[in-house]
Amino acid sequence: MTCVDPVLYVLIGLSLMEAGCLSEESFRPAGAAAPGDIIIGGIFPIHEAVEKDQYFLSPQLQQCVRFDTEGLANVLALINAVETVNNSPDLRRVGVTLGYRIHNSCSDVSTALRATADLSRQTHDGGRTNTSACDRPVMAVVGASESEISIAVARQLTLKLIPQISYSSTAVVLSDKTRFPFFLRTIPNDKYQTAAIVKLLSDSGWKWVGMLTTNGDYGLSALESFVSQASEKGICVAFKKYFPGAVTSLDVQSAIREAAETIHKNPKVKVIVSFVKPAHMKYLYRELWDLVLTAGMGLESMERIWVASDSWSSSFNAIPKHMKLEDIGHVVGFTFKQGDLSSFSHYLSRLEAAGHNGRENNAFLDEFYTQLNASGDTRNRGLVSKAMERLKEVSRADTILSVEMAVSAIAQAVAFICHDRDCKRPGALQPWELLRALRMCSFKNGDRRYRFNSLGDVNLGYDVTLWRSGRDTIRVKEVVAEYHVPNNSFTYTSPIAKEQLMHLRSTVSKCANNCVPGEYKKTAEGQPTCCYRCINCTVNYYSNDTDMDLCLSCDLKTEWSPEGSSRCIGKTLQFFSWRDGFAVVLLTLVALGILLVLLLGGLFLHQRHTPIVRAAGGPLCQVILLSLVGSFISALLFVGQPSDLQCKSRQVLYGLSFTLCVSCILVKSLKILLAFQFNPAMQEFLKRLYQPYLIIGGCLAFQFLTCISWVVLKSPFYNIIMYPTTMLAECHEGSYLAFGLMLAYIAVLAFVCFICAFKGRKLPQKYNDAKFITFSMLLYLISWFMFVPVYVTTSGVYVPAVEMVVILISNYGILSCHFFPKCYIILFRKEQNTRSAFIRNVYEYSNKCTESIPVSKTSPSKQKHISQPYIIKLSAILKSPTIKFGDTEAFDFFTLSTQSLEGMPGTPEGPNGYELRYGSHIDRLLSKMPPSFWDRFIEYCLSHGILQTGSDMTYTLPDLAAQLRMKSQARRLSSQGAALYQCDVPKPVKKDQRVTHYKKKTTTILLNAREFPSIPETARSKTAFKSKLYCPFCDNKEHFLNA
Repeated sequence: MTCVDPVLYVLIGLSLMEAGCLSEESFRPAGAAAPGDIIIGGIFPIHEAVEKDQYFLSPQLQQCVRFDTEGLANVLALINAVETVNNSPDLRRVGVTLGYRIHNSCSDVSTALRATADLSRQTHDGGRTNTSACDRPVMAVVGASESEISIAVARQLTLKLIPQISYSSTAVVLSDKTRFPFFLRTIPNDKYQTAAIVKLLSDSGWKWVGMLTTNGDYGLSALESFVSQASEKGICVAFKKYFPGAVTSLDVQSAIREAAETIHKNPKVKVIVSFVKPAHMKYLYRELWDLVLTAGMGLESMERIWVASDSWSSSFNAIPKHMKLEDIGHVVGFTFKQGDLSSFSHYLSRLEAAGHNGRENNAFLDEFYTQLNASGDTRNRGLVSKAMERLKEVSRADTILSVEMAVSAIAQAVAFICHDRDCKRPGALQPWELLRALRMCSFKNGDRRYRFNSLGDVNLGYDVTLWRSGRDTIRVKEVVAEYHVPNNSFTYTSPIAKEQLMHLRSTVSKCANNCVPGEYKKTAEGQPTCCYRCINCTVNYYSNDTDMDLCLSCDLKTEWSPEGSSRCIGKTLQFFSWRDGFAVVLLTLVALGILLVLLLGGLFLHQRHTPIVRAAGGPLCQVILLSLVGSFISALLFVGQPSDLQCKSRQVLYGLSFTLCVSCILVKSLKILLAFQFNPAMQEFLKRLYQPYLIIGGCLAFQFLTCISWVVLKSPFYNIIMYPTTMLAECHEGSYLAFGLMLAYIAVLAFVCFICAFKGRKLPQKYNDAKFITFSMLLYLISWFMFVPVYVTTSGVYVPAVEMVVILISNYGILSCHFFPKCYIILFRKEQNTRSAFIRNVYEYSNKCTESIPVSKTSPSKQKHISQPYIIKLSAILKSPTIKFGDTEAFDFFTLSTQSLEGMPGTPEGPNGYELRYGSHIDRLLSKMPPSFWDRFIEYCLSHGILQTGSDMTYTLPDLAAQLRMKSQARRLSSQGAALYQCDVPKPVKKDQRVTHYKKKTTTILLNAREFPSIPETARSKTAFKSKLYCPFCDNKEHFLNA
């Protein structure tokens, strides 16, 4: 025989009842009822379960077991609320009263469905005229308590279009108005409760939690909502355990045992969220107690933080009597908003005062008295007092408020509808009209006004309770915080309450330790996301918070970070800073160089008329010094953080300034080459080439065009080079070809200067710049040739310093070689910075050059040919004007000229036959001097034994030269200033050209000639050399020398 499901018998019974085949007595009657114009139905769990040991085989009532005192308190709250609203002005105004008919669901779906059928069947008898409570149709139902029962009841009531208002069913699915359009509730749904729990866990840092729930619609809906929201906050569910909804189920013990073992095996799970019934928790704590003692462990191993849902958060009997709160740890509960219990307390006081008379029409109260009456004396007044005290203990302020709100909503909706109609007449009010009024109108309860939202809920938020141990009991109603639904936040009732909750945060409930900033979480494959390893962030990545899933990337343009960093570090902008030690040294040299240039410029400007300054170039010295100032200033632009303007200007400024400097030096080199070049063809070419200012302008113009083209076409620019930890600010040259061309052009000019100066390196030492030019240009070329490979291979901050060092070497080379020696003469050898000293220097150089030419046993004509270019022609001296007294310039020239004649080589006539030693030439030279000089010369010859009385000895040219030299030295010592002197470049001497006149303030000195002019033909035709000798030095007509 096939077994039939017991639910089938329930459905058959309901069908038979609807068809009238079964009598009302076949079902459990209403436990409490009261008449009224509008009847409210009630479905409350007066018992915790029904006996289900065996399948029932006939439609018979099942026995309800374990009386639930809290359920009775809720029933009494409804009765009190109905009596209160019947006395309210709203219902009195319309002359309507509310009645009620309350059934016991026994926490069982089947029993609740029978009760629902009983409440809804009267709607078909709307035409009856009897006004008793049993005959009036039910316009609305308050209940049920559990979501699973409410779901079943709501489906049935929807068919009858009867609105249902639950006071504690929180399943999210009931907010679906397409499935449950007639369901309302005066509490938030579990979506908000799970959000509040997740908020608490997240704020407390509890990431590894366990989950206990029933396997019905309520538990599964809560679990789904919790897991969904918890995962968004990084909270992991270590385990999920399901308990049967019916406590009397045969599977309850095995499920509780399995849950206890799981909790015991997961010591890291310190927080457990529970959506089960109080009885489930009571059995679980008992099982954990036994398990810990059996394992020989301390009771502290079962301590946890238990987060209780509204289903058991206010049930202190969830802890077995032999256990204390400290044994299980801490309980944090979420309850609905609590209301004022004063009205309910007064009602209980009235029941206590009424004694046993107060239990009329209330079978539930009779049963409760019976449960408490151990002696069996039904008239015991102490029994009533005990019952009322018990009811006060188990009463939940939140549930009482929800029941009162449901009754108030119905009463005010009835008052709204009956304002325009007579609702005392049967059938005047239909249940669906009542639903419309409930959805549209707000209602008032106490001092506050409420309204059902679009989902049929009233979102008041939650109260957070923290269980406390008392002397003999556990306080479960101590509210420590409030949860606000709109902004998902907590507010604490007092600082002490806040401190109590904060103290719980010291409990660590995590699968893995926190990953500190600088690390990120890496979850192993197949493991929950909360079970992870902490890995250091790699280079250029960071994490700035705990337990970050990924490291954040730094902005590589401006930031970097080392491995395991908690923040990005700004890249240091590096450049050749003013504070750099090497830069300070170079800047000191630059400042010193500029100071030296300014001092030298002032000194040379003050000494601009002296021979040493004129011989050094005169105005060109100032131009060279000015260009060196520009070069030193350009070196300053290589220090500091560069800019576009600085990058464009520093190379251009250096290129132009040093080109100007080298161009001036080139002019000096060409002047030296021209002054001492006696090759007529070469001298003519150099004369045409030598245009100082045109040369300087041309050299500078080419460099200027090069720099302008560079700046316009591809100019240098400010550039930042990114390195892993730093940024290098530099000047990119734009075009290295243009940069190299600029330097190469200066190098070419320097090389030309070097060649020209090298050819004149043997000129007079004290006034000769050739050697200094040679050395300075050689120093420049070497330094810049070394610069190229160093610049190419160097990178980093000190690249500008390389060029800066080379610029300083070049500048100081110019100063050291061109200006410091002359400065030394000007300051410390003033006697050498005179015109006479200059002439003497030239004379000494002439003597040296003359002595360096050997006298050989050759023909006179050949000797004359050799000696002639090294002296000034006598004809030029004799044709010059007579020297006036006081004309020091003419005297100095005459002295120099005479000294140059003194080096004449001898003739083949023997030691007594030197040219110009005797004869009329000495007297002719003396005739150019003032008469006073004649007397002093004769006195000089007599005092030195040159002339003696009775002797044929006479004065010679060396004697005259010596006297002139002594006279010049005496005049120089007595003179306070030196006459101006300018060394002009002579015109090239052509063949057979004769010097015919003497120019004032000029001296013609022919030195170091490469080719010598030929001896005149007249000299070659003389055959009587002994008796008649041609004098090539005076270039006059033939004359005979005095014997």
